[in-house]
Amino acid sequence: MASKKKGLLIINTGDGKGKSTAAFGTVLRAWGRGFRICVIQFIKAETGQWGEIKAAKKLGIEWLTTGDGFTWTSKDMDETIARARHGWEIAKEKIASENYDLVVLDEFTYTLAYNWLDTADVLEWLRLNRPSDLHLIITGRSAPEILIHQADLVTEMALIKHPYEQGIRAQAGIEF
Repeated sequence: MASKKKGLLIINTGDGKGKSTAAFGTVLRAWGRGFRICVIQFIKAETGQWGEIKAAKKLGIEWLTTGDGFTWTSKDMDETIARARHGWEIAKEKIASENYDLVVLDEFTYTLAYNWLDTADVLEWLRLNRPSDLHLIITGRSAPEILIHQADLVTEMALIKHPYEQGIRAQAGIEF
């Protein structure tokens, strides 16, 4: 029988849609319970006004975007990498501050999978600095095995069928 309570390290990964959406569902649930929440998005452009950002503003949830758009269309990879590393510096500050009950690092796995950050260094920093009661959700494809091994909960979203494959564009309110 489970009896201990601790902050969980949660990973939402895989090739299917829904990794961020699942994290944002948890954000909404946590907000309803009075959690102090911070979301940091690592790939989405800081100028974006996606539906989740608009909702977060209305709810008073701290939400930061540090990216410059989709990595595979970057016109300046040095800038993209610098933004990701800057986002990690912000994340470290937020995580260590003890001002939050839940922090979401959205699309953070890309910084690890592309070796913009060293996964072992990130995990060591988290081991030494993450408050024991802080819940941390990390999303994105290609989560490194060492990250998966360290996590308390890992969910893999599998792609079975997607509207994009049928020529249907992303829909406002559903995908952004």
